[in-house]
Amino acid sequence: MTERPSKRWRDGVAEEARRLAAGTLTVEDAFLADLYPVSLLDATDRALGAFESELGTLRTPSDDQVFGAVEQVVLALNAINDQHGGAGYETGEREELCHYIDQALTDRGIDVPSLTARSGLGRHEITDEWRDW
Repeated sequence: MTERPSKRWRDGVAEEARRLAAGTLTVEDAFLADLYPVSLLDATDRALGAFESELGTLRTPSDDQVFGAVEQVVLALNAINDQHGGAGYETGEREELCHYIDQALTDRGIDVPSLTARSGLGRHEITDEWRDW
C-alpha cells in the first residue's frame, strides 16, 4: 500500500521538533506543528486506514463499490477539514490526498483511468463530486 500523506506530515513535524531541540532551527522558522496538529494527523490516519480496510474487502469490485469507497473517504476528509476550520488541508495537502487515493486504488489493481473514463470523468476528477477541501 502506498504511504499515507499523514505519515509524511507526521515525520516532518518530528524532524522539525528534533531540529528545534538541537538548536538548528529557530522557533520563528518552525511551522509544521501548527500546520499539522495532532488532531488533524490522527483523524486523517483513521480516515485513510478505514479507506484501506474498505479496499481490502473488495474482491472483484464494481465501479459503484469503488466510487462508494472513494466517496466515504472523501466525506470523512471533508469532516476533518471542517473540524479544523476549513483549513486542515491546503493546496499541497489536497494534491497529496488525491494522489494517495488514486495510488491506493491502483495498488489494489483498479485501473483508475478506465474507471473514471467509464463515468465520463478524467482521472484526476475521481474525488471532485464529493470533495469540499
